Amino acid sequence: MNTQLLNTQGIEMTPTIRPTSPTIPTPPPKRTGPAGAAMVLGIIGLSTSVVFIGGLLGAVGLVLGIIALVASGRTGVGRGKAITGVVTSALAITVSVLVAVALLWYADRTQECYQPDSFRQYEQCVHQQLTGD
Repeated sequence: MNTQLLNTQGIEMTPTIRPTSPTIPTPPPKRTGPAGAAMVLGIIGLSTSVVFIGGLLGAVGLVLGIIALVASGRTGVGRGKAITGVVTSALAITVSVLVAVALLWYADRTQECYQPDSFRQYEQCVHQQLTGD
């Protein structure tokens, strides 16, 4: 049984066999879950560290960043994100601590001014407490 291939004009065509290249398996994408999470938490923590939430996010980001750094030492994947996460998380914690210290210092210096009759009296009292006038 001889089958002929004809094109639209009725001319016989010979089938062409194209060699196929061997399929090379591609490795699955490498996951950088802890590194990416550390980076995101560090950045968000740094931007919210003035309101103390950043310190908590920074602590979680720091732990995840250290875990990711240890994992990247074995696999080499996600090292940049892990370093970014560790640095930004450490900065978030530092800024949160500095803000807390500044607020405690301010509260200590102005504790006599907390029962004013008006905002103007409060301003005057704070000015006196901070400048010593």
